Amino acid sequence: MQPTLVDTPPAGSDWLHEIKYDGYRTQLAIWSGHALAYSRNGNNWTAKFGAIVEDAKAIPALSALIDGEVCVQDENGVTDFTALPTAITWHPERLVFFAFDLLHLDGDDLTGKSLEERRAKLRWLVDQVPGSRIVMSDEFAGDGKAFFDLADKHGLEGIVSKRKGSRYLSGSSRDWLKIKCWKTSTMDVIGVDRDKDGVPYALLADADGNRGAAYIGLPGDLRGAFWRYVEGRAADASPIAGIKRKASWLRPGMTAQVRYLKGSDKLRHAVVQAIEVEK
Repeated sequence: MQPTLVDTPPAGSDWLHEIKYDGYRTQLAIWSGHALAYSRNGNNWTAKFGAIVEDAKAIPALSALIDGEVCVQDENGVTDFTALPTAITWHPERLVFFAFDLLHLDGDDLTGKSLEERRAKLRWLVDQVPGSRIVMSDEFAGDGKAFFDLADKHGLEGIVSKRKGSRYLSGSSRDWLKIKCWKTSTMDVIGVDRDKDGVPYALLADADGNRGAAYIGLPGDLRGAFWRYVEGRAADASPIAGIKRKASWLRPGMTAQVRYLKGSDKLRHAVVQAIEVEK
């Protein structure tokens, strides 16, 4: 089941709200002391998440299928997506599985049961293995906007709001809504490049040493100004020492307003929204 992206959290008391954990969506299949881990696309990730799978074997169930997210947390308890590849390879002890739904238990299909019933059974299972890498994702039953504002204040990626009483369905559903927290910064445009599909994006940096890339989401008039600047300000090399990648580098003189996801120290899902060129 996939949440639908919306701009604002739903109002009213018909919803439960959870933190949107920033990691790899994973399902744990458990039976009689055995366990496997699968990606959202059905790939076998048991070897990647061996420590979590070992903890899953202690879940007291004849069989169970648990939905959740494998994450790494920073020192403040915020999930850090960019740290996941390193943790998987070198520090698997840092991996945590945040469990948020239960699809099957002891031969019973729970997908037709209510969200609250599924989560109550899941919480009981998780509570039986205290201290493990499998942790229950907590829910908040109050005002969705207040919960979102709190997530935004603490630099989290966003929240997921789930309709009370909802069944677990395959595919996308408006019974689950995701609301992302965005940040806007001003950065220098130091070059341009294209992705594997030929779509152009800007290469960016700022005075604090942050670097990244963002797709160019500009309206027609600003897009034209952007490309005129690129054509007239070409440079032979990156304006920042030590960058050796191939790209169309630019001389200094343009800044961009960039919107990107919170919850990481790197630019993710970044888009250039506006530009300013030195006169």
